[in-house]
Amino acid sequence: NEAETARVLKDGWLHTGDVGHLDEAGRIVITDRKKDLLINDKGDNIAPQRVEGMLTLEPEIVQAMVYGDRRPYLVGLVVPDADWLREWAATEGRAGPVPHDDPALVRALTAAVDRVNGSLSVIEKVRRIIVADEPFAIENEELTPSMKIRRHVIRKRYGERLDALYRKG
Repeated sequence: NEAETARVLKDGWLHTGDVGHLDEAGRIVITDRKKDLLINDKGDNIAPQRVEGMLTLEPEIVQAMVYGDRRPYLVGLVVPDADWLREWAATEGRAGPVPHDDPALVRALTAAVDRVNGSLSVIEKVRRIIVADEPFAIENEELTPSMKIRRHVIRKRYGERLDALYRKG
């Protein structure tokens, strides 16, 4: 298929759609997909998977998606770790399920996000968050079978709530 070959081979380079860098040993390290890059309102490229990966290293957060294409800053959708959430609820004296918009829960998760923000550039910092209603899963179509985030599905489900974070001032 000559048309498809011409599309991916340009100037002797294979265009895979991946974003990455060469490590100190000269190996290619894939860090993101070009189609997933966010471009803020000033035209800066932001690799969401880097930020999301750092967020999920925090014990409070098991999954995360950042949002902010053509926006002044990033906001995030986080899924709290179930064990952490149980421990946090017990420490707070909460019985039963904690509502995902509970201000104390959002503050506790924001503290984890703030720790990550300390290691991020200004354009990568997550300014506000909401808590997901449930974990991202293949069953709710928010993950692919290879466990990648389906951003378009998540944006459709949570878009209004994420957009509202920009209106909070």
